[in-house]
Amino acid sequence: MKVLGIDIGGTGIKGAPVDTARGKLLAARRRIATPRPATPEAVGATVARIVRHFKWRGPVGCAVPAVVQDGQLRTAANISKRWLAVDAVALFGKSAGARVALINDADAAGYAEMHFGAGRGVSGLVIIVTLGTGIGTALFINGHLVPNTELGHLEIRGKDAETWAAERVRKERDLSWKKWARRVDVYLKHLQRYFWPDLIIIGGGASNKRDRFLPRLTVPVKVVPARLRNDAGIVGAALAYEHERERARRKRALG
Repeated sequence: MKVLGIDIGGTGIKGAPVDTARGKLLAARRRIATPRPATPEAVGATVARIVRHFKWRGPVGCAVPAVVQDGQLRTAANISKRWLAVDAVALFGKSAGARVALINDADAAGYAEMHFGAGRGVSGLVIIVTLGTGIGTALFINGHLVPNTELGHLEIRGKDAETWAAERVRKERDLSWKKWARRVDVYLKHLQRYFWPDLIIIGGGASNKRDRFLPRLTVPVKVVPARLRNDAGIVGAALAYEHERERARRKRALG
């Protein structure tokens, strides 16, 4: 199955065709800066540009930085609040001129890592943490996704965790890697105390600099870098279309 995966982030929107059987990009990814403000119309137009770039005529999976339920975006932490009143599946379907499936961006990265990356074959409880513009999380139990976990919004020291420990904060406040690693460590220790995971996988933009901060962590659980790195969102968005199609097939079979 070939699906165009599109990962909509706080700073960039990137996409590429994906071979969902192998988790491989079939062309060099195309990245376009996220419009400001990131309104439905502006983001939809950017998605259309990516579709045209690849001259795509097949299905599309989109990963979005929001809670997704029944094709609706229920949160908008890093995009325009105007998304909350929009039928996002219909909007992206019109923009792409194709069948579209939506998924939370961290859940998409989690799908990719559990199918083809650091979580493949791992049982028990796995948490994927994406460190970028915000903090995204995906939670898997024995390979099954618990969708839309928003653990980046845990309160730490009176603050929303992602406003204190996201990679964006490190850059904006010019924090040293040592100081920022301490913040990430505190955040991961909260996750460890609440959930007792068997494995934590670190993805997002920060995973490209994993040697600068992962060795500094002291959280008492195995922590590994994501293997698909920044391609995880694209691959996972494509996989989301596959999962949505399978879910629809099972629903039809049950009558």
